Order: sequence, then structure tokens, then C-alpha cells
Amino acid sequence: MTGRTPQGAPPGTAEATEVRDLLSLARELADKELSPLVDEFEARGSFPRDLLRTLGRVGLLGLPYPVEYGGGGQRYEVYLSVLETLASRWLAVAQSVNIHVLSCYPLARWGSPEQRSRWLPDMLGGDLLGANCISEPAAGSDVGAIACAARLDEAAGVYVVDGTKAWTSHAGVADYYNVFCRTGGEGVRGLSVLLAPADTPGVSPQRPERKMGVQSSPTASVVLDAARVPADRLIGRRGKGFLIAAGLFDRGRLGIASCAVGLAQAALEYATAYARHRRQFDRPITDFQGVAFLLADMSTEVAAARALVREAARALDEGQPDGVVTAMAARAKLFATDVAMRATTDAVQVLGAYGYVRDHPVERWMREAKLLQIIEGTNQIQRVVIARSL
Repeated sequence: MTGRTPQGAPPGTAEATEVRDLLSLARELADKELSPLVDEFEARGSFPRDLLRTLGRVGLLGLPYPVEYGGGGQRYEVYLSVLETLASRWLAVAQSVNIHVLSCYPLARWGSPEQRSRWLPDMLGGDLLGANCISEPAAGSDVGAIACAARLDEAAGVYVVDGTKAWTSHAGVADYYNVFCRTGGEGVRGLSVLLAPADTPGVSPQRPERKMGVQSSPTASVVLDAARVPADRLIGRRGKGFLIAAGLFDRGRLGIASCAVGLAQAALEYATAYARHRRQFDRPITDFQGVAFLLADMSTEVAAARALVREAARALDEGQPDGVVTAMAARAKLFATDVAMRATTDAVQVLGAYGYVRDHPVERWMREAKLLQIIEGTNQIQRVVIARSL
């Protein structure tokens, strides 16, 4: 990320200066706060909650949201550039930032003025950490298959929620959950969103999943057993949950794509530095085309992935039609995460046997890259989305 700033603001403007300062801050935090801790926390599988509070205090958890509620008022392109920087040092932290930023979206975009004033400042400042409960054991990309149901008890003024949510990032450490649930009939028209406090009786996070990578970011199922969520925590209109989900999917795909670019950039830089110093036959191995061309292809693909992400982000910032943004976000997510998988795998290959041991971070990056091809919609689903847009 060094030396690269988002497009859009004319050079020398106050906005351009603010963006440069913001990216400089992100790099400083990534180098001084993230890099020294990543190995320890990943090895222990510990969630860095205090570090997330630090990022919140400096304003990195609310970048794309209104200043009036404590956000940064930044374009989504700027936020994604910050996310890329964080991911290049510690993917799990970048993921947590992305997860939290997404958890603020339903309230920031669809909440009433009273709801926003009441809850959004603490969310954007990082005092409250969030999560989205969308997927279920039998409902992943097919949001219309959600079975978790919420029944309105008008006398008590609460929704009584029953169901099981799967693959919830931040489960067990979040302070609130956006619960996508069925308040009406079948299909996507019957879905709504409830902002449920984590301490709501009947909300029970389960044991964290034992994942291949990203050990410091917990993922688990959340069981809702007659959970009583106050009716004033319904976000947006009843039955409009799918519209909220659609906005989340576009932004989530862009977030994951940016994380993928950051991870691929880290792998490229590490492999290049290693190849320049590793000598065989009295020459650095960068002198051999088999290695040099591998690095050249990595560099080209990372640059192309970054360009796709920025193009899609600009479309979102400019308010282009939802269908256009959806297709562009899907293309960016598909290409960038595939690039991350190739780049990290090739980085392991450049290091040879050293790449296969935990003395070097490339083996961890390769395991982490695989996750990015799956979450926020598998890359097979992205191809479905892209094909339909044609």
C-alpha cells in the first residue's frame, strides 16, 4: 500500500490531504500495533478485543458512515484502502473491522433517526462490537430459505425469536447481533432484521468452530430460544430484510476483496524480498526465470485485483444502480480472492521448504486465503451473480 492513495480527490485538495493522513495512520497502526501481535494471538486463538477498541478510538471502525453520528464521513473507496492495509499485516483484524462496519450498515442506512441517535455513536466508536446473523445450517447463499422466525407479542412489545444461525463471525464476543429472521410468509418478502443485544435471554453463542485459519477471529453458531427482542429494535420496515441483506452483500464482497488484495500484496512483498536474498548457484534466485516470472505474474494480478476493487467502490460511492454495483462487487470478490489464493500459494513455492513451516508467515497466509474464496458468498455464487447480470 505504500505510496498508493485512492483515486477521486484532486491532488493537493484538503480531501486528498485527509486521505493521505488517514492511510498513513493505518500503515502506522498496522506496523506498530498489528504486526508485533499477530503470531501470538493466532497461535493462542485469542480475539484481540482491546486492539479493536484502539481502532475504534482512532476512528477506523466507522469510516464510511456520517460524521454526525461519530463516523468518518469517508468514501467507501477510502475505507477499503484502509482495510487493505490492515489485511496486509493481520487478516483476522481486517476481517473484524469489516464485520463490524457491516454490522453498522442496517442501522446506519435503514434505522429511524431515533434509533440512530440512540445506538449508532457507540457502534461507530467501537464501544459496541457487532455481528450479523444471516446464514443458517440450511440457508447460506439462499437467503430466502431462512427459517429463524420472530413472532410479535404486541402486549409485551417484543419479538419472540426462535432458530439457529450458523457461521456467525464475532459470535460470543459481539455486543449485539443483527438477526435476519422471518416475520412474514415464505421467501425473501417475509424477512426482517432485529438488532438484538448479546445479553438478551435466549441468545446463546455456541462453541467456536475449529477453523483452518484466522484463529483469532471466532466463528460459531448462535441459538435463539424464545429470545425476547424489544419491538423497537426492528430495523427498517417489517418484511424489508432482503433489501438490507442485498446492501450488506455488495459491501461485504468489496470488503473481502480488499482483504484479499492486502493478503496477496503481503505475499508478493515477502516472496520478492526472500527471492532477492536467497542464493543458489552463486546467484539470487530472482535471476532465474522460473522465479522471476512467477513474481511478475503475482505483481500483475495483484494490481489488476486492486483496480477491480477500486472501480467497484467508485461505482458504489457514485450511487450507480444497485444491479451495476452488485455485478461489479461480485467480479471484484471473485477475482481478488482467486488472486490471493494463487499469490499465497506461489509465495510458499518461492520459499520452497521454508514456505511450508511456521517460521515464515506465507503458510498462514495460504490457509487464510482459502477462507476468502468461501465467505460472503462462495466464488461459485459470484459467478452465478455475474452471469445473471449479463
